[in-house]
Amino acid sequence: MSLPYPDPRWPRASAWLAGECEKAPAGRLAVLGAPLRLGSITPGDCHLAPQAIRSALERFSTCEVAAGCDVRRLEAADHGDLELAEKRPEEALEPLSRAVSHALETAEALVLLGGDNSITRPGCHGLADALDLCGLLTLDAHFDLRDLDNGLTNGNAVRALLADGLPGVQIAQIGIQSFANSQAYMEVAKQAGIRAVAVDEVRERGIRAVVEDALRSLSQAVEVIYVDLDLDVLDQAFAPATPGARPGGLTPHEVRQAARLCGLHPKVRVLDLVEIDPSRDIRDATARAAAACLLSFASGVLGRIEASE
Repeated sequence: MSLPYPDPRWPRASAWLAGECEKAPAGRLAVLGAPLRLGSITPGDCHLAPQAIRSALERFSTCEVAAGCDVRRLEAADHGDLELAEKRPEEALEPLSRAVSHALETAEALVLLGGDNSITRPGCHGLADALDLCGLLTLDAHFDLRDLDNGLTNGNAVRALLADGLPGVQIAQIGIQSFANSQAYMEVAKQAGIRAVAVDEVRERGIRAVVEDALRSLSQAVEVIYVDLDLDVLDQAFAPATPGARPGGLTPHEVRQAARLCGLHPKVRVLDLVEIDPSRDIRDATARAAAACLLSFASGVLGRIEASE
């Protein structure tokens, strides 16, 4: 959708994603759509989310006021969407992991636009040839540790990665909600050595302290870090398009702050944004929350590059 009265002094984030940047950009951020949906426990239209997030960027500028920067100092390389909407998670592993690896060859970091949470497994495989070199940070209301007996779903991506060889001690989960998980899967997390931070602890300590602590701990053990940002970590009031959201989740400000902190960290190479069903959205609230996270992550990536110059 084109907005009336375009203002050349108010550059839009959608134009940045389409290729507008400074003449000598400081680095590159890749963006890739991964519209996987057939693994969803709750049937829906998550495959529409990549385009919904891109469209939401029309409503944002490129200026990060708090950091005093403009993300147009980064070149955005939009690789479009993979043809995954009619594939099962098992079928998506090879093409998606290959695409992630390819995109990272020429970019400081990558944002994956899901799709449901089953994209996290192939995303991790694309980031690291050997999973013992990879750390996983999830911002999610759920453990995603359901049994694998009935195949891959958006509810067992972390369980599948454990089975693939990702050590549990290299996984940190932030925003876990009470009454959104089972005792059995909480025990799986404990036995695997996963560090899980409930949303209550986030409220007590603050999102900055919790995220920085998790990134610090992971970075001591791994070479690269993958961040899975499931939008159902948000309070249901802010995320009507996420079937798994509950009352009592995080605020948009908290997830934006988390996204920027992840972008700042030199070992974070991939951020995925998952579990948005645009057909359930209200005034594009959830898509806009995801778009804001994309921009905050980009601001962080720019900050890391500038800090190293």
